[in-house]
Amino acid sequence: MSAPAPTPKRREPGPVARLLIDLGPLLVFFLANAFAPVAPLLRIFYATAAFMIAITIAVGVSLVLYRRVSPILWFSAFMVLVMGGLTLWFHKEWLIKIKPTLYYLTVAGILGFGLATGRNYLKILLGTAYPGLTERGWQLLTRNWAIFFLGMALANEIVWRTTSTTFWAGSKLWGFMPATFLFALANVPMLMRHGMELDKPVDPPVPPSQ
Repeated sequence: MSAPAPTPKRREPGPVARLLIDLGPLLVFFLANAFAPVAPLLRIFYATAAFMIAITIAVGVSLVLYRRVSPILWFSAFMVLVMGGLTLWFHKEWLIKIKPTLYYLTVAGILGFGLATGRNYLKILLGTAYPGLTERGWQLLTRNWAIFFLGMALANEIVWRTTSTTFWAGSKLWGFMPATFLFALANVPMLMRHGMELDKPVDPPVPPSQ
């Protein structure tokens, strides 16, 4: 009998493809809110619909091309579709504005609950992202991200309650997302002290499309 054919290796998205999948929907949301050819008060609703379509496409592309969707993208898509649908149904823009708050609080709660019960969910999700990282390093990293997400939830509440819709929509792109990348980089020295191997690629956990 002939040996079974080897299972084909799953294709992984490159850096550009990953950015497009993760951040493309957010860019679509920003552009639609800024340039949709409708009255300014209606743009947020057109942008919300465009956001829902774009993140659905991102999930589809990830499934078709790479045969997997990251749990973070699944959760982001769920939040966008649920809160976006409620926004359009009730015609209340505050519903889409509190979506990032709910997202960050949920993720922070999951990470905190995991630490309190001895289950490190960040390690389960990103176990290959930081090769060589010790258990203590994973604990510190998880704690740091949980605190950061709580801060992001608070920041989102302050921004959407005190600024215009246009400013809030833009802050997601030029404020919240860069802050997330910078925070990921700020953790690198701590990761190095706790065993992270520098000769292997690092894939910092950056939540998409908030």
